[in-house]
Amino acid sequence: MAPKTSSATLRLKQDYIRLKNDPVPYVIAEPNPSNILEWYYVVSGPDDSPYAGGYYLGRLVFPRDFPFKPPSIYMITPNGRFKTNTRLCLSISDYHPDTWNPAWSVSTILTGLLSFMLENSPTMGSIEMTDYERRQLAAQSLESNVRDENFCELFPELTMVKFVNML
Repeated sequence: MAPKTSSATLRLKQDYIRLKNDPVPYVIAEPNPSNILEWYYVVSGPDDSPYAGGYYLGRLVFPRDFPFKPPSIYMITPNGRFKTNTRLCLSISDYHPDTWNPAWSVSTILTGLLSFMLENSPTMGSIEMTDYERRQLAAQSLESNVRDENFCELFPELTMVKFVNML
């Protein structure tokens, strides 16, 4: 008898297919190959922002009862907006289960994350830096990311950007 597939697994597989067919601008994401409840994403800094030229790695950790409960959201790459390796308090995260909508998808979460990144509203896990400091971190972001095993494994095309820029 085959093991029962959880509703979270089924939903995340559907979200992955939708995300590949209809990508979120400035964001790519991949599930951990050994655990579909853990995803990594990369936000590419929009040209008209202090994050331009930057690549920001982060992680989503979905609960077993997703989509009925929201994920935890983390930013791994130093970026000047959010603390690194800290659960972020966003209306789309597990800090606010009361505002969570089960109809929201991984694409919705990533779109919301980008929106929060581009504004300056203070929240738990946010930090304040100048645009100049954020541009400096953008320039250093690939260097930071290539030291991360998940970044190199899940986003090899971005790892190559680092080496092409060195030529």
